Amino acid sequence: MAQFQFVMRSGPTPGVTFPLEGDQLTIGRDANNGVAINDAEVSRKHSRLTFQGGKYVLEDLGSTNGTFVNGQRLAGPVVLKPGDVVSLGEQIVLMYDSMNVDTGATVAVPRKSARVEAPYAQPAPAAAPVYASAPAGAPAKKSNMTPLLIGGGVVIFLCLCISFFVWVDATYRWCTFFPFISGC
Repeated sequence: MAQFQFVMRSGPTPGVTFPLEGDQLTIGRDANNGVAINDAEVSRKHSRLTFQGGKYVLEDLGSTNGTFVNGQRLAGPVVLKPGDVVSLGEQIVLMYDSMNVDTGATVAVPRKSARVEAPYAQPAPAAAPVYASAPAGAPAKKSNMTPLLIGGGVVIFLCLCISFFVWVDATYRWCTFFPFISGC
C-alpha cells in the first residue's frame, strides 16, 4: 500500500508534511481544504487532487497565481509522480512523495491466503501533462532598469565629451575655450 504526502520545501511552514488521504482533496488557503496553506499567494480553492488508478492527478482551479509542476504552469490535469515539485504561485513549493507501507509486515498471514502479484505487471500509462504559457494579459515580471539607465547616461555623456574635444582640436579653438593654456 502506498501512502502519498506533500512536504513543504518553502513557504510559511517549511518541513511540514501533508499526508494525502482520500479520493479527492482540495489545496488552498481556506481551512476547510484537505491541504490548507495559510498564505496570501494561495487562492482559497487553489487546486484539486483526485486519486485515480492508484495515482494522484493534480489540476488548477483557476487560481490567481497558478499551479506549477516541475516549473511548468498547469493548463489541464497532470498525473503526479514521486519527486515532482509542485509550486503554488512563486513562493510555495511542495515536494510530492510516496511512502511505501507494508501492512503485511506486522500481520501474520497464512500462506494459502497470501496474495500473489504478477511479477511483470505494467502500470497503466499516465496521461501526458498539459502545460500552458502565461495567460494573455498577465503582468510580466518587472526588472530593475535603473542600472541600465545610469550606464546609458554615462556612455552618452562620455561620447559628448569626446565629440566636444575632437571638435575643439579640429577647429583650433583651444585658446577660445581654454585661455589659461600656456601659449595662447
